[in-house]
Amino acid sequence: MIQSMTGYGKSLTELSHKTIRVELKSLNSKNLDVNLRMSSQYRELEMPLRNLISEHLYRGKVDVSLHVESKTGETSTEINTKAVQAYVQQLKSISTEGDELNFKDLLPIAINLPEALVNEKKELDPAEAEAVKETFKSAIEQLILHRNDEGKALEQDFNLRISNLKSLITEVKAIDPERIDKVRERLHKAVTDLKVDVDQNRFEQELMYYLEKYDITEEKTRLDNHLDYFFKTMNTAESNGKKLNFICQEIGREINTIGSKSNFAPMQKLVVKMKDELEKIKEQLLNVL
Repeated sequence: MIQSMTGYGKSLTELSHKTIRVELKSLNSKNLDVNLRMSSQYRELEMPLRNLISEHLYRGKVDVSLHVESKTGETSTEINTKAVQAYVQQLKSISTEGDELNFKDLLPIAINLPEALVNEKKELDPAEAEAVKETFKSAIEQLILHRNDEGKALEQDFNLRISNLKSLITEVKAIDPERIDKVRERLHKAVTDLKVDVDQNRFEQELMYYLEKYDITEEKTRLDNHLDYFFKTMNTAESNGKKLNFICQEIGREINTIGSKSNFAPMQKLVVKMKDELEKIKEQLLNVL
């Protein structure tokens, strides 16, 4: 089963006093690269959440955001009343006699001075922590569903490309005898044009040796096997983009060898078409898990 590395997942959990929202977006990457954004209040959950992601997503560049909104308006930031009052008194003391600044005028200045606001670190409620984890699990499930849907589209495209390659290799097999005959004719003509007497037995031996160098029987067989293996691997239970990429490399080697041995324009045209189909597969494989 093909699974894409591209996906999006979102989950929302409503608690009595808070709303927990988790969003995940993934793109293709050689390895798992997680960018996790959350409030400092939930930093103690970072490693468990990262482990949760790595257990299910395996590969891809994953951007994750955790937003928790309070329904009661409570905040972890509090005003340091004593510090603000002290700042106001000091500001009054340095004002000139002509200034008519009162507490209302000085408060905006004082509130922006150091230590005027204090972030109170509160212990994370275990029930809330568990709710965050469950919300993450739900968002990951949604992302995997999205990846599976993207994977189905990729699978359809791969089936088309592999089918095209099989059709092209069938054409190669069909014109291969003609190619050998053409090569033989060219060699005979080249010897005839020399207008010299040659030992026919020796010539036939050299001709057979020369034609063997242009034989592509093994390449055709291996290419068929690689295409079948690609299809078989694509339809296994686990998505394995790396393995499919290795198979593609082997397919490319056989196509290149056929091209270098062909020495026949109609076959070289088919090789160009095969290379084009293979490049399209490679481009899409970059996005396969």
